[in-house]
Amino acid sequence: MRPGADGRAGALPVGAAEEHAGHPIPQARAEGAEVRFADVPLTDQHGRELRLADAVGERIVVMGFVYTSCTTVCPVISAIMQKVQAQLGERIGAEVGLLSISVDPLRDSPARLLEYSRAYQAGPGWSWLTGQAAAVDETLRGLGVWSADYASHPPTLLVGDGRSGQWTRYYGFTDPAVLVGRVEALAEARRHAGHGHIARRDAEPEGRP
Repeated sequence: MRPGADGRAGALPVGAAEEHAGHPIPQARAEGAEVRFADVPLTDQHGRELRLADAVGERIVVMGFVYTSCTTVCPVISAIMQKVQAQLGERIGAEVGLLSISVDPLRDSPARLLEYSRAYQAGPGWSWLTGQAAAVDETLRGLGVWSADYASHPPTLLVGDGRSGQWTRYYGFTDPAVLVGRVEALAEARRHAGHGHIARRDAEPEGRP
């Protein structure tokens, strides 16, 4: 399932959203996004310092935004990413990365994120990031997901290619199959670009430097 021409994305079954009645949930939809990786230090769940650009690298990445004391939206977002992890299997890590960024860095220490991540069976290719409040705010602004009130942040996910810079922003409780479909489309675009480069090189006249 892919986003339609009107930008709408596939949503999770209605029952998943009903569990969070009372919290405003936008209709699942998708749009192209321009992002900027803030050049500020962050810390992962193991206490390692890194920058967002390093965390993404040249991988295709699925990115979510949570805080550990959230009992409504965030567990659903994390469960969606857990399903993405399960569906992509061994591709998570080298080819595809998962990133969960805390929107409540004052409370979400690396140790707290590590404990939280265990509830979702996060594997080695799934990083959970926090940091100083100013650094996290700048990171979220660069990704277009900053909210003045972190407790009411809308459910949002990003899927993009660290190599090509193509990103899509998903709002609402997006079906994991939609996110996996976007990962597959980005991977296919890479393969197509690689084949095109080889074909152009093979077509060059002999003797051309």
